[in-house]
Amino acid sequence: MYKYPRTSLLTVFLCWSALSQAQTQKDSIPQKVVQYATDKFPSTRALNIEYNYQAPYEYSSKLRGSKLPDNKVKGVNQLRVNANTTLFTKNSWIFGTTVNYRYSSFSSGSTNPFSGAQDNDNDYHYYSVGLNVARVSKLFGKPFIYSGTILGEGSEKHFERVKGIATGTLVLKANAQTKLTVGLVAMIDPTALIPVLPSFSYEHKFKNGWMADIILPQRIYMRKGVLKNGRFSIGSELDGTTFYLYDLYGTSKRYQYQQMEINSGVMYEHNFGASFIGTIKSGIKSIPTGRVFEKNENFNNYVLDIRPQSSFYLNLGVSFNPFGMKNK
Repeated sequence: MYKYPRTSLLTVFLCWSALSQAQTQKDSIPQKVVQYATDKFPSTRALNIEYNYQAPYEYSSKLRGSKLPDNKVKGVNQLRVNANTTLFTKNSWIFGTTVNYRYSSFSSGSTNPFSGAQDNDNDYHYYSVGLNVARVSKLFGKPFIYSGTILGEGSEKHFERVKGIATGTLVLKANAQTKLTVGLVAMIDPTALIPVLPSFSYEHKFKNGWMADIILPQRIYMRKGVLKNGRFSIGSELDGTTFYLYDLYGTSKRYQYQQMEINSGVMYEHNFGASFIGTIKSGIKSIPTGRVFEKNENFNNYVLDIRPQSSFYLNLGVSFNPFGMKNK
């Protein structure tokens, strides 16, 4: 299974902004790079705060291959904070930093879903800090962008690991109606099952005001500007939750939990002015599987496998974006 590296969206999807080379404006290419990325991804804005609620769900699990009794999580509450700063731009280079925090609280009664212990310690903290760099260039006469991230992550107890991501993306088509890119994403991460993945993005504006916004493997949306400062979207996006666990299963080893999430439903974004944007998302959250594995292993060499049922989710967010939101 592939866990999409949400914490490095800033560099992975800066590739889209190379399309600005086909749209000559007064802004420099680096400025357009940041503008395009922050418009599409709240987590890449100067400041983004999200609250996520997931309704109760039942789950089955296996510990070291042995099936455990089915159980239930009574609800999940999460808080996510992202902060991004562009340090400086020079010619076609962009340098920036990103800081991410995620708090996850699982209400599961007397049984911890990850350890099986009879306790109520179901609150987890995850932190990461990264340095981003991107360069807009040309390849075969077409816009091309190189980008990379060095990311350190851990918990409130320990610093855990350093990861890296490098991307290369070629713009095949870029005009006022259609934008198309292809590329590769390489992950320097011991937990990654697939170290190199292809990427694909497609944006197309239809005459009826709708727009197809596809960035694989991360999301598929249909969007439309509504009211004066709003944007409505319907579709699915790939997300994930990860954090570190300690003192499990009678050992002093450090463990990591990862789950991939598919959020399908609707989203509404509204520009309140003064660079503040509000977002509400809701629908069905599907979690194909969640796994606990030793820190130095990967997702496929797991100790505990959890299979949750799909359930309702609600996400509320507010972000500060000096570039504003494009109503399209």
